[in-house]
Amino acid sequence: MEVITYIESAKKGDQVAFTFLLDHYWNDVYGFMLKRTENETDSEDITIETFSKAFDKIATYNPEFQFNTWLIAIAKNVHIDMLRKKKSTIFVEITDEEDQQAYNVVDTSPTVEDAIITEQNLSLLLQFIKELKPHYQEVIQLRYFQEMSYQEIAEQLNEPLSNVKIKLLRAKKLLAEIIVNKK
Repeated sequence: MEVITYIESAKKGDQVAFTFLLDHYWNDVYGFMLKRTENETDSEDITIETFSKAFDKIATYNPEFQFNTWLIAIAKNVHIDMLRKKKSTIFVEITDEEDQQAYNVVDTSPTVEDAIITEQNLSLLLQFIKELKPHYQEVIQLRYFQEMSYQEIAEQLNEPLSNVKIKLLRAKKLLAEIIVNKK
């Protein structure tokens, strides 16, 4: 399937398409921001915010332009916003109306990552989780050990719902990679 097909599916709210686009373009956006910021944490935060904004506004994407170019443009704007605010956090506040329109990823059916997380021996799983960066450990802990909803996690972390969804998606992917590599 071509990337444009995934983009069209994502515009219709397809979870698999969102996951594919995140996986396919993560390194492009993250690598670009890492060169720009020379800071892994800032680059990761900006990349998460970029995908959050992109998925929120995917209906506005113009297919005449490359998707990664569009993502990089969003990343540049997120970085500029971060620099302008000069705050310890980079997350842009979202109004109630925008928060309600945050991209709506359905989290009803378990993914492959969810199945792996469920099946693993708890002590071994905890060792793998400790290999993640602290902010990924936190979202995994809140979601799977405290069984919080995405909305509850967003309120707990004081972050937009869409950021929490992207962080959790990325954390599950990284955790699954760690588990597979350790087997």
